Amino acid sequence: MTGAEPDLRVNLAGIELSTPILAASGPFGYGHEYMERIDSSALGAVIVKGISAEPWAGNPPPRLAETPAGLLNSIGLQNPGLQAFLENDLPRLKSYSPCLIVNVVGKTVEEYCKVAAGLDGAEGVDGLELNISCPNLKAGGMAFGTCPEATFEVVSSVRKVTDLPLLVKLSPNVTDITLIARAAEEAGADGLSLVNTLSGMTIDIESKKPLLGNIFGGLSGPAIMPVALKMVWQTAGAVSIPLLGMGGITSAGDAIQFMLAGAGAVALGTGLFYDQELPKQVQQGLVRYMSAHNLENIGQLVGAARR
Repeated sequence: MTGAEPDLRVNLAGIELSTPILAASGPFGYGHEYMERIDSSALGAVIVKGISAEPWAGNPPPRLAETPAGLLNSIGLQNPGLQAFLENDLPRLKSYSPCLIVNVVGKTVEEYCKVAAGLDGAEGVDGLELNISCPNLKAGGMAFGTCPEATFEVVSSVRKVTDLPLLVKLSPNVTDITLIARAAEEAGADGLSLVNTLSGMTIDIESKKPLLGNIFGGLSGPAIMPVALKMVWQTAGAVSIPLLGMGGITSAGDAIQFMLAGAGAVALGTGLFYDQELPKQVQQGLVRYMSAHNLENIGQLVGAARR
């Protein structure tokens, strides 16, 4: 390898990214608070918090609970709705350098389609992430992402109303994730995001009641990384579309593992809560690793453990 720095540029599902490091939907909110405090040059894209057709109030509190090596959340996808996002958040987000991917949520196929159609052609939106895997909803959400037929229905319906690059976010709360992945690919997904949070709960032993207001929540953080990594490995062998790996990444080494398993890019989530410098640290660590191993571009790293 020459003395040139490794090329971190990637094409993720048709979206040209300057780095393979993304901010995952949820912890990064709509980006405003973080963008004022971090070096955003390390991020190839920001995936904003889920957007529904109409405003959602979310779940009753308490909504967060720490666990060993993880975090349980039961936010319930609280958000201001599509129109408020287009009017208030998108104009600000367009001024930032990373690409913008919007996480789309719904309780029915029609709601997913309404949001996707409303974002199609919106200036500043580079792609969509179809969230069919949230474990904190009583209707919609994960119900679509645990059944291949339902996955195919919602993805194919959304595909008809938008030309934007379409990622589909998969749930780990399934028996065989490859069945869901293949259904999403056959329905027209351009890429897959995996994985969302694992379903879990915690109990307050003093009150003798579940700590979360919704009883169950989604577990994220380092505790889920081995599960997420396994599912990326399985999915990489089952589909031909690119993968965005996520789940417990808190270091460059974690990110590299996901890429070696077959992910073309990675997303940082819970780790951003306690380390706002994490994107830069992952970027620098990735450059050091690639230089040490004589890798000139990300493509040489992706799936290398499988070869």
